[in-house]
Amino acid sequence: MSNLSNLSNVSNESMNVWNGAGRRIFMQEVGTRDGLQVEAAFVPTEDKIALVNALSRAGMAKIEVTAFVSPQAIPALRDAEQVLREIERAPGVVYSALVPNVRGAERAIDARADELNLVMSASESHNLANLRMTREQSFRALSAVNAIARGAQGAVNVSLSCSFGCPMEGDVAEDVVLGWCARYVEELGARGVTLCDTTGMAFPSQVERLVRAFRARWPGTELTLHFHNTRGMGLANVLAAIAAGADRFDASLGGIGGCPYAPGATGNVCSEEIVHALELMGYDTGVDLARLIEAAARLPALINHGIPSQIVAAGRRLDLHKPPADFDAIRERALAKG
Repeated sequence: MSNLSNLSNVSNESMNVWNGAGRRIFMQEVGTRDGLQVEAAFVPTEDKIALVNALSRAGMAKIEVTAFVSPQAIPALRDAEQVLREIERAPGVVYSALVPNVRGAERAIDARADELNLVMSASESHNLANLRMTREQSFRALSAVNAIARGAQGAVNVSLSCSFGCPMEGDVAEDVVLGWCARYVEELGARGVTLCDTTGMAFPSQVERLVRAFRARWPGTELTLHFHNTRGMGLANVLAAIAAGADRFDASLGGIGGCPYAPGATGNVCSEEIVHALELMGYDTGVDLARLIEAAARLPALINHGIPSQIVAAGRRLDLHKPPADFDAIRERALAKG
């Protein structure tokens, strides 16, 4: 009886998650920043530019191109200015850059970033470990960055790491997450907020609750979900977020990326896997999947190792294979037996 009761409480929106019926979902690529920044191999500047251009042509709604951080801290992205200046900009695509401080914001604005992505953690321990600051110190620093962006009439998005759990503290209370969202949305006027599952701790019912709570409070704020596939729940979490009203998702080409504070972690949810699944369910991602797969297939040669992408490995659902060479003989023998 309890199972039937639970089923009766599922909203129509949740039940309809399996039928996209043309609903628009915005796919946002982070592999060129979140993915490449953890790679040991330096991807040449011209190859980064070509990769961003390929993603633009594939139809990604937003591309986080790079990060304006210290070259000593992240040498893989030491060419941030050149990459952002020399990419081909497709109409309608938002070109974003992660910035940690005022100097990074100034560099990104000078290189013509459409959006500045600011990052802090909902968890005090993760913020200290990752950014070497308390959360209050991060908020003050990012408030200064926000002022620079507003002065330049630029858009600001805030990515809140560990929104679904911290690898050092465990669960992060929903009211803590929403409290930080309130400070950025209501006090600083951020255009968008990204709730990040930084180390892959999110699970579907948790995701649905938090997304519904955010949507109810700030219906006019652009909300993005950023999932990692650390424990194999990435796609399930995407579907739970869609059921709760989300329509924007970060994903990483080839499934590359990860977090140094999650030992053994796999990368971000894979762009081509998410697009493949959503298109089969009838959602409109605006993405040319063939072009996206082609871009992902470039990665192993650039980063000197394989990628987690199952779509690159196995192909799309209806990428069919030739029958065995002796298929005709097999059929004839079978028919001869009556």
